Amino acid sequence: MKKQIVRVSALQSAKVAAALYLVISVPMCLIMLIPMWLSKGPAPGVPMVMVLLMPVLYTVLGFVFTLVGAWIYNLVAARIGGFEFTTVEVGEG
Repeated sequence: MKKQIVRVSALQSAKVAAALYLVISVPMCLIMLIPMWLSKGPAPGVPMVMVLLMPVLYTVLGFVFTLVGAWIYNLVAARIGGFEFTTVEVGEG
């Protein structure tokens, strides 16, 4: 059976994306901090403040761009139709 997504909730999509971006960016930043902690003296490359701000920036920008993207999707889907996908019924498992 074919279904079509003709509208997405822009705010809800942006909130979910922001949460995902936060969960993804925190471990990445922790991994980036390891060489900084192990090095002696000032850390070369990325400043410590930037590493600490990265999860915040990643989350905020992810929210904003997903919000804009969902809004644009709704405009386009209203004129030419949305994504189509096929579904099947599956038994309980």
